[in-house]
Amino acid sequence: MAEYLASIFGTEKDKVNCSFYFKIGACRHGDRCSRIHNKPTFSQTCLLQNLYVNPQNSAKSADGSHLVANVSDEEMQEHYDNFFEDVFVECEDKYGEIEEMNVCDNLGDHLVGNVYIKFRREEDAERAVNDLNNRWFGGRPVYAELSPVTDFREACCRQYEMGECTRSGFCNFMHLKPISRELRRYLYSRRKRGIGRRSKSKSPRRRSRSRSPRHRRSGRY
Repeated sequence: MAEYLASIFGTEKDKVNCSFYFKIGACRHGDRCSRIHNKPTFSQTCLLQNLYVNPQNSAKSADGSHLVANVSDEEMQEHYDNFFEDVFVECEDKYGEIEEMNVCDNLGDHLVGNVYIKFRREEDAERAVNDLNNRWFGGRPVYAELSPVTDFREACCRQYEMGECTRSGFCNFMHLKPISRELRRYLYSRRKRGIGRRSKSKSPRRRSRSRSPRHRRSGRY
């Protein structure tokens, strides 16, 4: 029996543990899920919840509905590349070597803007989580936690990668937002040459421990 339970752990056959949380590190049901979300006590991967704010998704009208932002594809890619570089360089320089960093382009509340950083060492991920939970980024507090996700191939939507996903941004599997080839080459060469950022950019700032919950929710400095 124990061997069988171990073999189905985190799969759809597992009626106790949430397979979505195990594979993706997030579940659309959140705390209301009928299955257990087993939060890891150690992992190579840390999750920064809803950290990336896509300009095309952030503009809203008075009634709360989304507006289409007048931003070109080139401007969008530049905005995203700057964000990615800022977070990647800051975290690798401060906490340790990063094996992989991925950003979700989904629209569901549990996945939108999620940043997953897989470090080479578990100790680096733990240190990053402990420190980042005391910091701010873009005027908002950073919410970091260790994530069970280590194999992003299992977490990604295969249909999306082939351009065939019918669920659009509300798919429950990861739709990963790609960086430009230029930035990918730069990050690879940076690691080999030990160079700094391409350009001056904002770093996550330390969060004041004295701020009230009201200020934390609003993301004010």
